[in-house]
Amino acid sequence: MPCECNFAGLLTSRLSETSSLVDAATGQALVGSELSSLIVGFASGFLSAGLQPGDRLLVSCTQSPASTLAYLGAMYAGIVPVPVEEQVLAISGNCLAVKSRARALWTANGTSNEVKSGVNIRHIEGSFGPCSPDSLEPFHSIEGDLAALMPTSGSTGMPQLVMVTHGNLESNTEAIIRSQRLRRGETAMLVMPISYCFGASVMHTHLYQGGSVVFDSRFMFPDRVLHAINTYHCSTFAGVPFIYLTLLRRSNLKSIPLPQLLRFLQAGGPLNAQCIRELRSIVPNAEFFVMYGQTEATARISCLPPDRLSHKLGSAGLPLDNLEVRIADENGRALPRGLVGEIQVRGPSVCSGYFDDPESTQRKYSDGWLKTGDAASVDSEGYLWIHGRRDEFVKIRGRRVGVTEVESTIGTVAGVTECAAVSVYHAEQGDSLAILVVADDSEDSVKERIRHAIPSHWKGAVVKFVAALPKTANGKIARCQLATLL
Repeated sequence: MPCECNFAGLLTSRLSETSSLVDAATGQALVGSELSSLIVGFASGFLSAGLQPGDRLLVSCTQSPASTLAYLGAMYAGIVPVPVEEQVLAISGNCLAVKSRARALWTANGTSNEVKSGVNIRHIEGSFGPCSPDSLEPFHSIEGDLAALMPTSGSTGMPQLVMVTHGNLESNTEAIIRSQRLRRGETAMLVMPISYCFGASVMHTHLYQGGSVVFDSRFMFPDRVLHAINTYHCSTFAGVPFIYLTLLRRSNLKSIPLPQLLRFLQAGGPLNAQCIRELRSIVPNAEFFVMYGQTEATARISCLPPDRLSHKLGSAGLPLDNLEVRIADENGRALPRGLVGEIQVRGPSVCSGYFDDPESTQRKYSDGWLKTGDAASVDSEGYLWIHGRRDEFVKIRGRRVGVTEVESTIGTVAGVTECAAVSVYHAEQGDSLAILVVADDSEDSVKERIRHAIPSHWKGAVVKFVAALPKTANGKIARCQLATLL
């Protein structure tokens, strides 16, 4: 039945005459009322194709306006979109179709044989024509408030499907807007797919503010993206650490001015301090927002205000104003400031659990608190300092060492482009470290600098140079594949 609380309906009603979705690679732009009509057109098209409110729909996502139209159109119709990056769909399509119990798959063009083979699922291809918003009201899913099933980032294995509600989306979107001081009518450059909660949140916030989103699939040629930022007057650029490392090492960022850029958004893991300082010096007019989040909390959990960057560099910032955050011990008891424990979060943008997976939900959620699995402390001013995943610590010679600490230290060494640390077994000392390094200088020189940079109790670490680190579709380090490089 019709419901006023449908997030896609709310977002569509807030679009302005200048709101747009743009494909920078082709120059295609959908603007104003055309954009609203196409979102409703996709909703109408999915319903006419036989889907009903509450059905799950796999949405094949690329960096394109079409994926966003399908995602928002399905949500508008009360259908539950399951946005999946195109490459992930090719690898894990069957499993995700079964896991979500999807009735259909939408792709912009072509048929996904990986999903259709052996799975009874309808395939819907291409675009739908515009439809007046007055002709179709937004619907709620029969699952209650369920808006979408968002895959987790999948850096350590098969993604789980997080149940995100319309209320979660509205609350998190508005809190992010406040934390970033996002004004009406601003434009974002997005080089990540909306199947990643970070990419989706950038899209949500800018359209919610009557702004625009420019998608660019050409990041393998980063200078083209930099020029597109200027062409489309983008005020926001968002990326994970790999994206910023690419800008610093493989682009002409220093010689391509970005006068209209107001903010860099960074999430998806820690970016070493030296890179942040370098970016700030190259583009001083753009504020740098360091953020921390999880799919299970819709998207963002905390944000470091840019005006505190110099004093709190390395911190994940302050919790968003709609969330309560505590540091807890193994028994769930809150710890005093300064002690290290697990980050736990509750509030209106914390999701209720995983779809059709009560065991994982019970492990991750307790009495309204989301157990993030991240080890952190809070300083005297309430700022979060993340020490790494609780399961990503190595005990070396009796001392606990976090993978994040290792990577942050090695990442500042001259000549190191990227690095990843992994626990290995040492015949004499038990647990030890292996450090995988991507370098842009001679291996002997870099190894010598690393030797001088690391503490004495890391001296037994193995340093191995590799051409590249394995990545997920979202640009995160695929930690489950690191051991294969050793």
